[in-house]
Amino acid sequence: MLAGLIALSLAAAFCSAAIYINLAEHPARMLLDDANALAQWGPSYDRAFNYQGGLAVLSGAAGIIQALLSENWYWAIGAVLMLSNWPYTLAVILPLNNKLKALHVASADHQARAMLVRWNKLHGIRSLISAAAVCAYLAVAYRG
Repeated sequence: MLAGLIALSLAAAFCSAAIYINLAEHPARMLLDDANALAQWGPSYDRAFNYQGGLAVLSGAAGIIQALLSENWYWAIGAVLMLSNWPYTLAVILPLNNKLKALHVASADHQARAMLVRWNKLHGIRSLISAAAVCAYLAVAYRG
């Protein structure tokens, strides 16, 4: 059960960080002018990528380990949900991230702002995916 509790804890950490970004950090960033909003997004994204990426992988791995150890494959549902953040990020969010990173801060305009608004919506899906993973882990942990 230890691996399952680790999976749940890491998923909850990922989820809370993702929700924080959507509900607190990004809205505060968007109070800045276009250039400064874009300038703040870049370093914030770089730091969050490593942090959240690691949490997703570790949570997914712990969930799979718990499924194997317990032979309760419901743990794998949470694991697959957590790990699905990677392909979603790479396929859906990364192209927009690359466009945002290619922009010159000094020339940021309403188009940069529109891309940042879209980025937050796409990131919100990561928050939902991770919340679903937390719920899946909680359900199987509760049932034993």
